[in-house]
Amino acid sequence: MVKRRLLLITGMAGSGKTTLADLLRERNYKVFTMGDVIRQEIRMRNLPPTPENIGKMAQDIRKTGGEDAVAKKCVPLILGESNSLVALDGIRSMDEVYHFEAAFDTYLIAIHASRETRYNRLKNRGRSDDPQNKQIFKERDHRELGFGMGIAIALSDYILTNENGVNDMEKGLDKLLHKLKELDDDQD
Repeated sequence: MVKRRLLLITGMAGSGKTTLADLLRERNYKVFTMGDVIRQEIRMRNLPPTPENIGKMAQDIRKTGGEDAVAKKCVPLILGESNSLVALDGIRSMDEVYHFEAAFDTYLIAIHASRETRYNRLKNRGRSDDPQNKQIFKERDHRELGFGMGIAIALSDYILTNENGVNDMEKGLDKLLHKLKELDDDQD
């Protein structure tokens, strides 16, 4: 039996993961977001969705459930999805990747943007968990790298750079999807 393909998206905060997810949706992908698991937990505990609470919740979930705890909560959602084109936004560690590899044919995509670019994007986007200053931004980067995100980025199957706007990233995505289609054609 052939496993369903799952595109896994990783990258530092502000690199363009959500933009990539939106581009995939435009190409008829169903996109799940790992951060939604964390935000749902925050809502269930009636906590405000501050950067501190979200960061602490992400750490607590992993501390009690293991480094792949968030991935474990996502697998049933993905298995229940009828769309064959599926992506998951928000990979933080190789433990999560390995968990998904057990159930799916995965392809890890890293999004990269410079620290300055990422900080400016986060400052301007206005989400409740976005850092209010450079110190909080640095702390968030450090926390996420502590989950093992740097290793996931380094071991990704494909890297898209997102410094020059969405059009450049879209060209990279189209090239990647074409490559995946060729792989599918070769397997038929």
